[in-house]
Amino acid sequence: MSNVLIVESENDKYFIEAVINHISANIEIGQPICAIDEYECLGGISKLEERLRALTHRIIKGEIDKVGIIFDADAIGVERRTEQIQEKIDLIVAELPDESFEVKFFIYIQNSKGNGELETVLRAIKSQDATVADCLESWQECLPSDKKLSKKDFDKIWIQIYQRYDCCTKKESKRAGEKCNNEASFKKDIYNLNDDILYDLKTFLTQLGEQK
Repeated sequence: MSNVLIVESENDKYFIEAVINHISANIEIGQPICAIDEYECLGGISKLEERLRALTHRIIKGEIDKVGIIFDADAIGVERRTEQIQEKIDLIVAELPDESFEVKFFIYIQNSKGNGELETVLRAIKSQDATVADCLESWQECLPSDKKLSKKDFDKIWIQIYQRYDCCTKKESKRAGEKCNNEASFKKDIYNLNDDILYDLKTFLTQLGEQK
């Protein structure tokens, strides 16, 4: 049986992999948390129904025990995003034969204080000096109001600058596309994966990883 985890983007995938690896060494369960053995990446809520529908044949065949879904809260918040995802799940479940109802769906919404996305969480758990990235605040303040970046776009740029200019060595910076990108950065010790903000995420992954 597989535990399938649907994530919203490649960056989410790299981060969740880092958290899974982190907690697998510290939490004892029947099977290691890495029993979450498959990732399904997609580009947004509009594609979720399509991706869930693509899993139905495996659900009917009994190949999938649990389906986890991780999305960002963004500006609409945790409650509304959860409702949107549940609506997609309900559409798919209504089409499944009765014997398929043993499959369980789990939802987790990435957020910081109820809103935001992955980058919002990453800023909250950064663990290294962020002198260069923090200077972006002054840059944002000097922009005219019609040119200011949204919170979402600003956080994305902040993370890119933090990873490349605060946390990469000069040698790594010469190969920034390979050494300072998200995939490489989540393998470094530049985020505090013990931060309390990740408690609910770790609980979610632990429950998803447990076997019958």
